[in-house]
Amino acid sequence: LLLPLVLYFSVACLTGTPGVGKTTLGKELASKSGLKYINVGDLAREEQLYDGYDEEYDCPILDEDRVVDELDNQMREGGVIVDYHGCDFFPERWFHIVFVLRTDTNVLYERLETRGYNEKKLTDNIQCEIFQVLYEEATASYKEEIVHQLPSNKPEELENNVDQILKWIEQWIKDHNS
Repeated sequence: LLLPLVLYFSVACLTGTPGVGKTTLGKELASKSGLKYINVGDLAREEQLYDGYDEEYDCPILDEDRVVDELDNQMREGGVIVDYHGCDFFPERWFHIVFVLRTDTNVLYERLETRGYNEKKLTDNIQCEIFQVLYEEATASYKEEIVHQLPSNKPEELENNVDQILKWIEQWIKDHNS
């Protein structure tokens, strides 16, 4: 575990279309690294950080300002992995690295269908993946050199992504704490 070293490491963001595997990757990373894992969707539910309800997509509307206020102290302390499908409303200063998970649309379709997404929500999320909307959002919101795409289709890729991110964190710690 990296726990003694990560106190100096700030945070990583996991983003991507719903269903690409952010939560699975985030929880696995947290267990292997000692970093704290924050799922913004869960946090919003627990703290009721909403600003209405979207009938068309059948989901609550996130109050982004309240989420940022809620997380700001934890982000300053560092050692955090943040998981959310959007990232453009998080302050740039929060992240040392942003990972955008990408999934083939046929795999993603099956995952979202299993979740019971309505047809509009399913179609819009597939289009979001096809047009790289969240990758473009990340590159527009953060320095391009800190934004990285990772494939997230099968279990072997999950393991590879965990290993790759852990190596990146170790290198970041060496580079910034010597």
